[in-house]
Amino acid sequence: MRTRLGRLVRDQRIRFLAVGATNTFVGYLVFSAFTLWVFADVPLGYLLSLAVSYVVGISLAFVLYRRFVFPVHGHVVRDFARFVSVYVVAIGINAAALPLLVEGARVPPLVAQLLILVVTTLLSFFGHKKFSFRRTDPEQSPPNRDPRRRRG
Repeated sequence: MRTRLGRLVRDQRIRFLAVGATNTFVGYLVFSAFTLWVFADVPLGYLLSLAVSYVVGISLAFVLYRRFVFPVHGHVVRDFARFVSVYVVAIGINAAALPLLVEGARVPPLVAQLLILVVTTLLSFFGHKKFSFRRTDPEQSPPNRDPRRRRG
């Protein structure tokens, strides 16, 4: 692909943003649905919604990031453990900031969550790039081989 679109598709940052946007959209929909309908009458129900949205989001994100953004092979369990640990930091920040914004600053939960997502998305890119899917030199795919192509 020598077109401008091809260059964009090859750019890891663009792929990260595209997958992240998809994942964030799905996670935010799950958070919104659970906040508005499932836990609407539960005290601090937005925190329960947050937990559910993270379970869905982490599962979807791991598959998409591993396949399209940081294409690696092997070490699935190790990669997933590292991936989850990056998200544990993100959910910790989220779980601390969300009540501060909602209860302290009186920001509506859906708006507060959207603001927090901006910060945690930036942190997660570097966490996943430098930690979750990091490979040492011997673990790298051969340079002339497309790492997304499966062996047949």
